Amino acid sequence: MDEPHFTIGVTARCSDGECGAVIRVVIDPVARKLTHIVVEPRHRLGLARLVPLDLVESSNDEVTLRCSVDEFDKLDIAEETDFLPGTAYEGYGGQFVMPLPYLPLGPGSTTLPVTYDKLPLGEVGVRRGVPVHATDGEIGKVQGLVIDPADHGVTHVLLQEGHLWGREEVAIPISAVVEFKPEMRLSMTKQEVRDLPAVDIGHPDD
Repeated sequence: MDEPHFTIGVTARCSDGECGAVIRVVIDPVARKLTHIVVEPRHRLGLARLVPLDLVESSNDEVTLRCSVDEFDKLDIAEETDFLPGTAYEGYGGQFVMPLPYLPLGPGSTTLPVTYDKLPLGEVGVRRGVPVHATDGEIGKVQGLVIDPADHGVTHVLLQEGHLWGREEVAIPISAVVEFKPEMRLSMTKQEVRDLPAVDIGHPDD
């Protein structure tokens, strides 16, 4: 299998230094093509950037981008965080908290950060660790995707190490995926996945 693969979690580098790690990839579920990757600077939660594929120079053991770190920082934000009223009192949610004018919240109250994806309309983000379900039950979790470099079409879904059968890799044809969110669902049975031919794709830690 000669296509490049996007392993979620690998390092991303700009032309002048590391810019973070790939935390998810973005797919057009109708065309079944990769459109963006999402890169988050390490230890800077909530600052992930939406990187168009035309800025991706190479990808396998790590991702190399055709931009500087400054240019990366100016890309569209891939997620937003809202702070919602919450409370530390068991049994009482944010709807029961009413901060008084001009007074700080009491010792039992707080604000709860809620982060959500900010993606192009109609597209879906795929994260590492998303459960993959065959028609007869869960078979593993997503590790990454294999991409056709000619048109950025997704050809296979890679199962994370530690799946049911202990094989080094399992690559599932994208044609078998019938649903991407909230979990990935296949048109194949566990046995049909088990019977897929083995593939040899290295991991970043190899």
